[in-house]
Amino acid sequence: MNIIIITGASSGIGMEFALQMDNHFDNIDEFWLVARNRSRLTELAKAMGHRTRIFAMDITKRENLDMLESMVSEREAADNAGFEKEANENIRNGISGEQHIVRMLVNCAGYGMMGNFAGQNRDTALGMIRLNCEALTDLTHRMIPYMKRNSRIIQMASSAAFLPQPDFAVYAATKSYVLSFSRALGEELKSRGIYVTSVCPGPVDTPFFDIAESTGSTLAVKKYTMVSADRVAALALRASWKKRSMSVCSLPIKAFWMLTKSLPHGALLKIIGQMKRKGL
Repeated sequence: MNIIIITGASSGIGMEFALQMDNHFDNIDEFWLVARNRSRLTELAKAMGHRTRIFAMDITKRENLDMLESMVSEREAADNAGFEKEANENIRNGISGEQHIVRMLVNCAGYGMMGNFAGQNRDTALGMIRLNCEALTDLTHRMIPYMKRNSRIIQMASSAAFLPQPDFAVYAATKSYVLSFSRALGEELKSRGIYVTSVCPGPVDTPFFDIAESTGSTLAVKKYTMVSADRVAALALRASWKKRSMSVCSLPIKAFWMLTKSLPHGALLKIIGQMKRKGL
């Protein structure tokens, strides 16, 4: 059975990936939708034409990833482990006992918080690392054995990965990790015919900033480069199809990426600091 697993599927870019692939991927048997918000996952599943399973879980908890992996590897193993109720709730139109093939893993789960690091809540800061880095790495490692040639991995990074971000320090560092890890992983898996794409958009019109700006604010100029979630997902899927290692959305963000590769980061950080002081 061919499956697609999407984390962070309850809103934003994760939801867009699910909807767009549902319309265009005919060779997929099931979509597995993962997020903490069960009601939103249920609404998404009802809107999709493919058979779906929903997993309302926090993927920073190892026992949840254990459950997810057991359900990928062997149906009976998941049932015997005591997950019968969860399994039965998630399957529509029949149950299969066969092992699954992960044709695509899309890691969209993540969050960011703005503000001075020293003034941030410690648990919130560490939570970004656990979700954006540790859970992503753990789930990716677990799913690779169930992938075959021409399977794909899409990792949600960010343009914040291109340059250290004062007042967004932890988030930018986590996305720098995702970008570096994913590009290296892509080289390792290329000989097996498994392709990894890192998605590096700038600001996206999603609920992300509702959370991120609750403790700080971003540069005002960034709002002028904001793009839609459906555009980010569409370009990422195109890049994945073409076996590209990165997807950078919009000309301003591509220009920013080239700037961070050509100018010293120290000089760029001084410019950003001046822009912040001027309210730009």
